[in-house]
Amino acid sequence: MSEAVAAAGSLDLIALGRSSVDLYGEQIGGRLEDMGSFAKYVGGSPTNTAVGAARLGLRTGLITRVGADHMGRFIREQLEREGVDVTGVVSDPDRLTALVILGIRDLDTFPLIFYRENCADMALCEADIDPQLVASAAALLINGTHLSRPGVRAASLKAARAIKAAGGQVIFDIDYRPVLWGLAGKDNGEDRFVASAIVTSQLQSVLPLCDLIVGTEEEIHILGGTTDTLAALKAIRAATDGLLVCKRGADGCVAFQGAIPDSLDHGIVGRGFPIEVFNVLGAGDAFMAGFLRGWLRGEPIETCCTYANACGAIVVSRHGCAPAEPSWRELELFLARDDWPRRLRDSAALEQMHWSSNRHPAYSDLTVLAIDHRSQFDELVATLGTGNLDRVPRFKQLALRALERVAHNHPGCGLLADGRYGARALEAAADTPYWIGRPIEMPGSRPLQFEGGHEAATILADWPLDHVVKCLVFYHPDDDAALREAQDRQILRLFEACRHTRHELLLEVIASKHGPVSTGTVAALVEHFYTLGVYPDWWKLEPAAEPAAWTAVEAVIGKHDPYCRGVVLLGLAATQDALLTSFAAAATSPIVKGFAVGRTIWAEPAADWLSGTIDDEGAVAAMAANFSILVDGWRAVREGQAA
Repeated sequence: MSEAVAAAGSLDLIALGRSSVDLYGEQIGGRLEDMGSFAKYVGGSPTNTAVGAARLGLRTGLITRVGADHMGRFIREQLEREGVDVTGVVSDPDRLTALVILGIRDLDTFPLIFYRENCADMALCEADIDPQLVASAAALLINGTHLSRPGVRAASLKAARAIKAAGGQVIFDIDYRPVLWGLAGKDNGEDRFVASAIVTSQLQSVLPLCDLIVGTEEEIHILGGTTDTLAALKAIRAATDGLLVCKRGADGCVAFQGAIPDSLDHGIVGRGFPIEVFNVLGAGDAFMAGFLRGWLRGEPIETCCTYANACGAIVVSRHGCAPAEPSWRELELFLARDDWPRRLRDSAALEQMHWSSNRHPAYSDLTVLAIDHRSQFDELVATLGTGNLDRVPRFKQLALRALERVAHNHPGCGLLADGRYGARALEAAADTPYWIGRPIEMPGSRPLQFEGGHEAATILADWPLDHVVKCLVFYHPDDDAALREAQDRQILRLFEACRHTRHELLLEVIASKHGPVSTGTVAALVEHFYTLGVYPDWWKLEPAAEPAAWTAVEAVIGKHDPYCRGVVLLGLAATQDALLTSFAAAATSPIVKGFAVGRTIWAEPAADWLSGTIDDEGAVAAMAANFSILVDGWRAVREGQAA
């Protein structure tokens, strides 16, 4: 059992079963054959439900197998980011992680191919089931696919009996995929119903263990052994006293606690939500997560149904399964209003809440060594007369070593490096736990231009997802209208591109180079960008000596984006003493999380190293010492505020 589980005492839910990587076609409205790029997400019904329930505030875990491969590591890392306990996730060295390729063709057609031949999760066996881990949960979720083969069936039954023995509850997601029972062609993964007495018998055999059974009408049909929905429900009721929930698509759901009535309309229902369907894949897993958020917290069945219907409605409006699932704050926002557009994904407010409330990891502080400078290195080399820019990439790799010497794997430290001279440093940083930022602006451009192309989305398509997009804009309230409009257009394009490519955005704003700055200047600029419709994940702002300036900035951010990650201070080549003084003023504001400083740290060591005065170790030691002074200084003033 993991330390996290032991510390918490128990989990609310453990899901058992499929875990795969979904490769979602990014082109909409065409054949799967004609889709040219794919987004990578975690997938598999129980895995999606574990993620969705964790986002809704439940303590969840997963029992499955993944390959000891890149995709298996991706699943494990993403689950950890989402807060899902991975104690029960076994890495299988002999099998690959399952893959699913899927797409959105039209309102009714969602082509889907399962790549699950001898995959890792279907090798789950009884030996993988730890009764102590299972007993740590209030409930266990099992699913139909993991009853389709002897090994996974035995594992599912062992886990179900273990949790029943411990006084917990068993939830059964019928999760019927005919292709995974060998009843449909391998190219027909989207098929949802093929009658089979054998499948019905296998599924019904677990019903005496179940406290909650959830399925679509087609899944109720296979479990009940008839395509008459009421007759199927009555057949299921004869085998279990558990709560039955029938999902009815756009009509929401209906639940039955006791005897099955003569009409589906006489069951327990929750509030429905008329949302335009964009993608049905994954909606059922979100539905289950929403229902369990209520059921495991003792809410009335009507409330459980409302939560479930709402989560399903939100997910059908989006691309992807697990990444589309809402957070608890998002669900609360959705339920608090009844004026959402039918085309829900067009709601900027809901999409912003979805983005901001599902980011991982959280940062209580962030101290960044910034070495993304390009024109400054060009000028330095020219000034020194060495004429050798080829050595600059090596120096930026040394900066990463300096960071590591100070950070000691602290996730609140980071590196800001460019793709022109810092590519090797960025590549090396990929194997570290540090925050990584990367600039997109053309150095010194005003109006703003992007380095590497005209369109931000085209540039970002080549960037790793964990690279935070940093953009410096020189912007002053007194700039002429034409300049402001040109800059605003570029920043809006960048913001939209970042959301499209799933990159976080750090917006750096410098006003002091182009006009006077007062206590309220920076706050006014932050307000302007929010009014424009730009919601950066991070702000990088000039230091201010007056705490009132930070109070004003914090008020604006709190009004527009209370879940903003925060502000980091920029350096502008200030002296260490000047920066430390500015830290004291900024530390009074909780929205300020740290700094991203460059030349104060690297300028003198770079000149000495490029001129041959010091060697590699001398450069690393000097940068580490400078960085350490700032890190220690920031932490000291922040801890002083906390005290």
